[in-house]
Amino acid sequence: MDCPTFAANKKCMKIFSIAIHGGAGTLVKGMMTPEKETAYKSALKTALDEGYQLLENGGSSVEAVELAVRLLEDSPLFNAGKGSVFTSTGSHEMDASIMDGSTLNAGAVSFVEGVKNPITLAKDVMEKSEHVFLAGEGAMEFARNHNHKFENETYFHDDLRYNQWQEIKGTDGFQLDHSLKKDSKFGTVGAVACDQFGNIAAATSTGGMTNKKFGRVGDSPMIGAGNYANNKTCAVSCTGSGEFFIRGVIAYDVACLIEHKELSLEAAASEVVHKRLLDIGGDGGVIAINTKGEITMPFNTEGMYRASKSSNGEELIAIYK
Repeated sequence: MDCPTFAANKKCMKIFSIAIHGGAGTLVKGMMTPEKETAYKSALKTALDEGYQLLENGGSSVEAVELAVRLLEDSPLFNAGKGSVFTSTGSHEMDASIMDGSTLNAGAVSFVEGVKNPITLAKDVMEKSEHVFLAGEGAMEFARNHNHKFENETYFHDDLRYNQWQEIKGTDGFQLDHSLKKDSKFGTVGAVACDQFGNIAAATSTGGMTNKKFGRVGDSPMIGAGNYANNKTCAVSCTGSGEFFIRGVIAYDVACLIEHKELSLEAAASEVVHKRLLDIGGDGGVIAINTKGEITMPFNTEGMYRASKSSNGEELIAIYK
């Protein structure tokens, strides 16, 4: 048989899988209370199960990653959507991107404010415009034209995020989401999936850095840096120190090693995260998947909020190594 599984109805079925992340780097284990750990794992499980069920019902990988990321955006626990951090002016600027590995179509948005689900907006940019990347007021005009839901500032207010901002407000400092060292958790969410048709997709969303200035954009909305999908190689969603992921074109670098060096998915992702990223001074992690439904989730930080589920029966929900 050429396919990985054989269903009871004697039809050849491909393995379908999904993986999600809620950021690399974590609260130091001593600071992570049992209640917080339960809350994080519960939120990850909800997004994982909903995305998996969509795949199980014959949905596409693009639909699955958008759904999973949208659910993570709706949680205040993660720095994306509702849980987005405060900028230096007290606003919330959100970025997101999505890519379809079967067509190489992609959509991305940056500097969007008030949009409830930036990942859904990025999907509409991919499917309902002739463009890939929209930013700022133009992206929000596009959102209004396509009836996206906007929320007021109170929806995005979270006391933890607000207190993080107050600690460094008025300074030149910035902070990458929840941390003891001010830089040990990178708050991005993402998903990768392989559907029953053997097509893969990736999606990434973030609220950026606390106290960020000057219109800073990280890797999350940049195709090839923080997000990439190609059926010929893999789908990747990244989380980490964005400037280094941009410089290393990290998401595409994983795909490139598979295509040109013929490395396995696991070997390529490991090479990028544990060597190439570290060599340029960056840290973080990736989740990656291929058209065989294989998943790898390497990271070089203390932990990464992550979960995966496959039709071969494998399931994982974890934070620390």
